[in-house]
Amino acid sequence: MPAGDGVTERQRQAIEQIVTSAERECGLTFKVYVGQLRDGRDSAQALLAQSSSEAERTVLTAIDPTSRALEIVTGSHAATVIDDRTCALAALAMTSSFQAGELVGGIRNGINLMAQHARLPERRHIDTV
Repeated sequence: MPAGDGVTERQRQAIEQIVTSAERECGLTFKVYVGQLRDGRDSAQALLAQSSSEAERTVLTAIDPTSRALEIVTGSHAATVIDDRTCALAALAMTSSFQAGELVGGIRNGINLMAQHARLPERRHIDTV
């Protein structure tokens, strides 16, 4: 996660832990960007493209605290697992926390929600005799 507008080292470390946990839970790659988004969604998509080989499995959450913008963009594979509705719910969870002054809490809420929705269902085998 690039350090950006007003993110402390402690917050950065907390966000990295959130991302690591989400990645273990569902197998996708999560990235968080906190900083200026000059062109909104276009900037977020450009950041996703910079993920090169892992871009198709990546979910990028881009937050611009100054302009109060939030963009969630997904790579082609990630989009098959996390749909637009899930991203909208995650955005709502994040913005609610952001309004209360909880940057890290909002990121945690949104990423955890997306990871839970992306988690593959447990396979159960039933033996028939």
